[in-house]
Amino acid sequence: MIEDKSSKSTSISELGEFGLIDHITKNFKIIHASTLKGVGDDAAILDFKNQQVVVTTDLLVENVHFDLSYMPLKHLGYKAAVVNISDVCAMNATATQLTVSIAISNRFPLEAIEEFYEGLKAACETYQVDLVGGDTTSSAKGMLISITAIGVLNHDEAVLRSGAKPNDLLVVTGDLGASYLGLQVLEREKQVFLVNPNSQPDLTRYDYLVERHLKPEARKDIIKLFKNLELKPTAMIDISDGLSSEILHICKQSNVGCKLYEEKIPLDQQVITTCEEFNINSTTVALSGGEDYELLFTIAQADFDKIKGNPSMTVIGYMTEPNEGVHLVTRANQQIELTAQGWNSFKH
Repeated sequence: MIEDKSSKSTSISELGEFGLIDHITKNFKIIHASTLKGVGDDAAILDFKNQQVVVTTDLLVENVHFDLSYMPLKHLGYKAAVVNISDVCAMNATATQLTVSIAISNRFPLEAIEEFYEGLKAACETYQVDLVGGDTTSSAKGMLISITAIGVLNHDEAVLRSGAKPNDLLVVTGDLGASYLGLQVLEREKQVFLVNPNSQPDLTRYDYLVERHLKPEARKDIIKLFKNLELKPTAMIDISDGLSSEILHICKQSNVGCKLYEEKIPLDQQVITTCEEFNINSTTVALSGGEDYELLFTIAQADFDKIKGNPSMTVIGYMTEPNEGVHLVTRANQQIELTAQGWNSFKH
């Protein structure tokens, strides 16, 4: 994990807006030939020649999307970049550039913003992405982050949510539910700390869960693997709002139904044991938890041999005719209609 180690405190007003921009972006290096001009002018200049371009934007608001009482600013910078890069991956594209805009209140000193941008820089280096612009401004309360990610793909490579067909296999990468449980562990320890500020949390038993929440990774490796396997999914989406919500998005956009098998949903052992500790159903956590940033995709049955036995991918169901609906097939072989119970920004 990235560690947060802010010590001294420098008022941002000492630098001013343009001085701040120069200060926080001076160590970002340009690596893509498509970046003709990055930070420092009225706009970036990008040249993608014969490739298609994908663009995605995400907005993160303090105390809605993140809690700085347990989210280190370095982790926040890293995660803010990754969630956008994950959306680029979900289009079967490769992320190449980012723009980052932040609004901050006067409670944030320069050192805090440096921590945020160090995490952002770590993500740019990990995923080979150029920071090419953005904006900074003041906020009356708290911190707001807006990131736009840009990516490229060849003309025949784009994968949308709308391409799934009946009898396609439903596949997911990695495992599910860990990020949500990591959040529950952190929230529990926060409440303990509020009652007893001298308490020292021991998160050793939950290290995987906490890292999955504070420092998720986008599945760029899977996009590379698709190319190596000569495999193109028929539809794809990243899991940000929970498995059930993402399945319903694909079904709606593709006009298909789905059968999802409970026994096939991949769960880490730490997820299983922590669900028992919290007395939470592990299937519910996987269906509704969100922020796993794994890829959910469909493939033609003829392509099954290309992924068979791959530890990074699990077939969890198949697509049906639309009139058959969208159902979870339980371990007891009961069929339960899937509903979207995941994250909704406009609901508590």
